[in-house]
Amino acid sequence: MKTVYVLNGPNLNLLGMREPAIYGSATLADVQKLCEQACVRHGLKLEFRQSNHEGELVDWIHEAGRLHAKGELQALIMNAAAYTHTSVAILDAVKGTAVPLVELHISNVHARESFRHHSYLSATARAVMCGFGVAGYGLAIDAVAQW
Repeated sequence: MKTVYVLNGPNLNLLGMREPAIYGSATLADVQKLCEQACVRHGLKLEFRQSNHEGELVDWIHEAGRLHAKGELQALIMNAAAYTHTSVAILDAVKGTAVPLVELHISNVHARESFRHHSYLSATARAVMCGFGVAGYGLAIDAVAQW
């Protein structure tokens, strides 16, 4: 059974409280449940994690990379949050491990502040999703199950 890593970056632990007009009322626990259900539908194992710390996210990307090297990773779905726009370290981790990446954003980042329009990850991602709300997580799992 292959694994899908779903990694969430800074402040996503505040889902349901933080700017509900932008991010909705679902909590991170709700998102995890949605991802678990999608993985069960497709016979995939789920690793779902969140960190406010860049280095921890890099370590988890390396971990996913080791699974990828053994043929045990279906994909990495990552909502790097603010690190999308700032982190060369996360970019280098994705490039260094060659994990099949889906870059995911809950909101439509292109309809927001201009600094959110640039992503360090997009050029390395196999797919980019934004603006579907938390439903985007399930859609991303549905998509990677076909890879």
